[in-house]
Amino acid sequence: MFRFENDRELIESFRSRDRRVIEMPEGLTFPLFVRDYLAWTETSGARVYLIFSAPGSRKPIGLIFRREPPGGEPTYRMCEWCHSHGTSSEVGMLTTDVDNKRRVGVTLCNDLQCKQKLEDAADRAGRHPLPFLEQLNTRMYRFAQEALGIESQTQPVA
Repeated sequence: MFRFENDRELIESFRSRDRRVIEMPEGLTFPLFVRDYLAWTETSGARVYLIFSAPGSRKPIGLIFRREPPGGEPTYRMCEWCHSHGTSSEVGMLTTDVDNKRRVGVTLCNDLQCKQKLEDAADRAGRHPLPFLEQLNTRMYRFAQEALGIESQTQPVA
């Protein structure tokens, strides 16, 4: 869980290289409490924004992904974070810049609404969603750490 007092704090959670292209979601009010993560798609649909924190931390990490436009015959894919299945219009390759010369991609839900899918699946199975949401958070941070070199200082949770 983390909190933003204003839009400046939210923008500062992103890497400095990404801050110039952020399109804030409509209807956002502050202070903003985020329990698991925050994700939104810009109005053009070209970018998806994600803010989460490392396991055991309250320091937000912001990532901006580009969505590859769907093309050709629909294919079925699986999200690497929540393991939901869907057509290429639902699950696709999202990419983000490592630096000025390299970009990495990962197959994810195009809208990054993995939390809702995990909660629905846990509800249908009669299970509590918390362990699944913790795994999701771990996968998000592992991607940020391994693919982008982002490290987070673990802060004690009060």
